[in-house]
Amino acid sequence: MNYHRLGNSGLKVSALGLGTNSFGKRADEATSTRIIHHALDNGINFIDTANIYAGTKSERIIGQALEGRRHEVVLATKAGLVRGQEPNARGSSRYHVMQELENSLRRLKTDYVDLFQIHTFDPHTPLDETLRALDDLVRAGKVRYIGASNYVAWEIMKALGISDNKGYVRYVSTQISYSLADRTPEAELVPMCLDQGVGIIPYFPLAGGILSGKYSMNHEAPTESRANTDPGFQRFLGERNVSLGEKVSKIAAECGYSPSVLSLAWLMERPAVSTVIVGATRVEQLEDNLRSASITLDADVNKTLDEISDPFRYGEPFAFYRLP
Repeated sequence: MNYHRLGNSGLKVSALGLGTNSFGKRADEATSTRIIHHALDNGINFIDTANIYAGTKSERIIGQALEGRRHEVVLATKAGLVRGQEPNARGSSRYHVMQELENSLRRLKTDYVDLFQIHTFDPHTPLDETLRALDDLVRAGKVRYIGASNYVAWEIMKALGISDNKGYVRYVSTQISYSLADRTPEAELVPMCLDQGVGIIPYFPLAGGILSGKYSMNHEAPTESRANTDPGFQRFLGERNVSLGEKVSKIAAECGYSPSVLSLAWLMERPAVSTVIVGATRVEQLEDNLRSASITLDADVNKTLDEISDPFRYGEPFAFYRLP
């Protein structure tokens, strides 16, 4: 396993990280625990979750699975998206951020998280309030590093400016949809991150499975796929996306890799990317994806992947989560 610095920080994270959105939902507790342990046993040290994943089940499962192994993990969670109907059950106010971190710590069975991320930009809360609260959490020892998620470039840049001006701790990373099927971050976010030393943590690196080869215009989606377990995912299965997936599958077959491995390896080599988080509902999925962290793509293969995905540098992001 290769390890990279998270942005300009001194924290080292595995090139492949473990996403846990499916834990407690598409993967039961026993399966999720096996996946976590297999990840740790094979060099993955970055585990990413959130307070809303599977209605808090993801954090609870991780907390159980990491008993006795917490020291092996760079543990990341998030807060900021909607948690309930109450007026303060969302956003990045001091009230909500501090309350949700305490709840996450209890579920994760730990007294600190390594990376605490604001899940999306909150237009209703002053950034100074959010950043001061995060700075206080770092000073209290409950958080070691802070990151953003679903911020556009100017929002992160504004946050960094406030932190620098006020002497608050800075965002060291940002999570955003980024893949062969979504290269929109390359227009503004990637150059900003390179300039400011912010690490990128791509989510949906396989475009929800479209880049894994499981979808085809001529065949029905597999029973266990996201397309069948999440009806809302059908909107992504247009001809443009599925056609790209088929092209990636063809190139992967010629290289002797699975489409997932090829797609992840391409993304790991992109500028500013610190770790690529990918989910799994079976240990076998994770085992295949692990290969991506130990290969270097041929220059011609990289060029071909760049060319077929070039149209995906424009238009709307594959996914982007904001407060209602």
